[in-house]
Amino acid sequence: MATAREIHRHMKSVKNIGQITKAMKMVAAARLRKAQERAAASRPYAIKIKEVLSNIVGDKGTLSGLNPRKHPLLQKRPVKKVGFLVMCSDKGLAGAYGSNVLKHAMSEIMKVDGEVVVITCGRRARDFFRHRGFNVLKSHFGFSDKPTYNNAVEVAYDAAQRFADEQFDELRIVYTLFKSALAQMPTAEVILPLEAPKEEASKAGEAQVKANTQYLFMPEAEEILADLAPRYLETVVYAALVQSAASELGARMTAMSSATDNAAKLVKSLELNYNKARQAQITRELTEICGGAEALKQN
Repeated sequence: MATAREIHRHMKSVKNIGQITKAMKMVAAARLRKAQERAAASRPYAIKIKEVLSNIVGDKGTLSGLNPRKHPLLQKRPVKKVGFLVMCSDKGLAGAYGSNVLKHAMSEIMKVDGEVVVITCGRRARDFFRHRGFNVLKSHFGFSDKPTYNNAVEVAYDAAQRFADEQFDELRIVYTLFKSALAQMPTAEVILPLEAPKEEASKAGEAQVKANTQYLFMPEAEEILADLAPRYLETVVYAALVQSAASELGARMTAMSSATDNAAKLVKSLELNYNKARQAQITRELTEICGGAEALKQN
């Protein structure tokens, strides 16, 4: 059995850890609100710009008049190699957030028949795929819990250049969709190349083709789409980054809350063991004193 001094030392270390986890919980909670607001504000823009470009891609007349060299992001080619843009955290202490998104990425990769290359955001994703022998084209890190639009521009520009250079023929993004501080859902989407809207079934079960929205371009479509396509990729990447950041902070707040509660419970248990050890020590000392006094009487 541990001595009272050892138990007291252990109890002190657990209290210190509890103070650290409590501070981390408060920091994550304070930053979560802003991250949640940014995630909610950016998602409608990403959805709308993807809808607009999807409708444009579905218009064969507009697409046929474009120069493929000037608009590589809008060109569809046979898929021989698939690229995955995986977003994870730079640090741990966020519960199952990191492992969940990496497991989801692996499940999506296992569905691919051809060759796979990876672009990572976050140190944990970089280390995960490198240790498993994947071809990691580029690693971005240092901003997982506080991304800015400039970070999204950097990631999007790198991905666009590699897609244009045919380092991969399709780009899928894997990130965590923020639902609440207790619920985050790993998600995978195809972001390059853009696809036309798919057929939608009516309530009666009859298939109906959604009519493409007609757009008037001023100036010419060539000039507008040259700017709109890269902006689309930047917006989608930024929306995914802020969703992942909010998910990371929510998971960290929840994990640190549980750790603080567990530390408090462990301290109570250690206090009980400490009191028992102290009581046993005092009893032993009293027994030794009484035994010594009895021996002196006999002498």
